[in-house]
Amino acid sequence: MSSKLSEQTIQDILKAILDSYLGLDLLTSKVLKTLIVQEDKVSISLRFGYPLGNHLAHLRDEIQQSLQPLLGAAQLQLTIDWKVNQHLPQAGTKIAPGIKNIIAVASGKGGVGKSTTAVNLALAIAGEGARVGILDADIYGPSQPHLLGINQKPILGANNQLSPVLKYGLQTMSMGYLVAEEAPMVWRGPMVSKALQQLLYETTWDNLDYLIVDLPPGTGDIQLTLAQKIPVSGVVIVTTPQEIALLDAKKALIMFRKLGISILGIVENMSTYICNHCGHSESIFGLDGGKKIAVQLDVPLLGQLPLNAKIQAQADQGNPTVVCEPEGEISTLYREIAQRITAQLSLCPRDYSAAFSNVVIS
Repeated sequence: MSSKLSEQTIQDILKAILDSYLGLDLLTSKVLKTLIVQEDKVSISLRFGYPLGNHLAHLRDEIQQSLQPLLGAAQLQLTIDWKVNQHLPQAGTKIAPGIKNIIAVASGKGGVGKSTTAVNLALAIAGEGARVGILDADIYGPSQPHLLGINQKPILGANNQLSPVLKYGLQTMSMGYLVAEEAPMVWRGPMVSKALQQLLYETTWDNLDYLIVDLPPGTGDIQLTLAQKIPVSGVVIVTTPQEIALLDAKKALIMFRKLGISILGIVENMSTYICNHCGHSESIFGLDGGKKIAVQLDVPLLGQLPLNAKIQAQADQGNPTVVCEPEGEISTLYREIAQRITAQLSLCPRDYSAAFSNVVIS
């Protein structure tokens, strides 16, 4: 064994390797599970709390290259895996069966591309290996059936439970499956709130790591129902760089923060316009508005997405960008944002309630 090789020297090297999605080194992030240094072998086991996907190969290569000069004749046994844990929701909410974590995608204002962003992020997270569902919580104007190209109704099973509609590997549910596309939902707030709870709790979600909830814009009844009745592990705020959108994004973010829900970060949509003909980009809605409020409110900027006609066209055809062009530049941006979201959630406090049995005193 090399005289330089010890647990301390290996820990020092791991401390110098930064996980770009966690924003932490491999020691501070507490992903190191075992480290055993023997005469002829070094065994390292790392476990991450978010789906690694293609990032796993990159991490493996970086660790091996960093350790190689120290190993000498010693063999490196490196194990890297991941497991999605259940994270603590806001106080006073009931655990949703079949779901580990609920991530809400919200915006203060309509027209910022939140629903399109939500479905592409759900698909991107699923593409990294997680089990993912999407719940369309916009009762008045459900978008997900159109964005996913779904025109079927869910099956009603035992105990009046609905089976989620499967598409592109996602488990999906929406009020749009249950009513005609052109039928207006003329309901008052309490009815809408009850419908949202029924869609969540009366659907047989199958062992989801993440349920993405596509919220309607604003800070009204649906958002308050979500905050008070539904266990949300974290929320993502979608905005454009335009000042009027940023004002409402701030209000939404502050509302969720006051209600005790973890803010996973901000996605700036339509950050630049990209011309399909010449490739020229221009910041037609303003520059770096999402970045500015992320700094101002001390939350991560998860990424910036362009305004591109292809995203709209693919969504209107029921073939989201991440499905249509999985290796394309825009899909790569969605995947980067998706991994930052799940990595940020992995740093949030864990929920251990499922590990304990109910105690009944009779």
